Amino acid sequence: MDRTIVACLGDSITAGSPLWDPDPDVRARIGDALDERSQWQWWAAQLDATLDFRNHGVYGERTDQIATRLDAAARGAAVLIVQGGINDVVQKRSVDDVARNLIEMVERGRTFGLVVALVDVLPWNNGDARAASDIVRLNALIAAAADALAVRLLPFHDTLADPDQPHRMRDGYTDDGDHPSVEGHRLLGERAFRLPY
Repeated sequence: MDRTIVACLGDSITAGSPLWDPDPDVRARIGDALDERSQWQWWAAQLDATLDFRNHGVYGERTDQIATRLDAAARGAAVLIVQGGINDVVQKRSVDDVARNLIEMVERGRTFGLVVALVDVLPWNNGDARAASDIVRLNALIAAAADALAVRLLPFHDTLADPDQPHRMRDGYTDDGDHPSVEGHRLLGERAFRLPY
């Protein structure tokens, strides 16, 4: 069976926080709470056995830091999923700069001949009004970039957002207010993820 390698490049959302991480040292620190189902990629792989997901998520990284790891993540892959931005928002960085970083990653991925998709930013339950506003603006820029670049946009935000409070993930979809719960990751893998071709 031919398998498609999907490189997933991003921050802790891609990594699988709070219950998983691709780094074995981090997994050892997680200890008894460790759960590989705390990755949206795990759930997507259950639906399509031809996909080989490579998790290149690193907790706490901004988009400029994520971009430095793109070349290594791209090796051998056919598809690149670009996710990031919440840590930039947390650190009050320019939303325009964040969008530029994401666009540059899409363009660089294409130079490697990869099919690329962009992920929008999840609601942040622990954030304030400024952060919520920045996420709305950043997601609008990400959607516009996906349209302009003709790449698939993976709707992580709306998949987990509470319809009555769209700046928050719905109860049960987050364990800590920052990251998806196992159920949240399941929904992202089963509903929000689609191959970008």
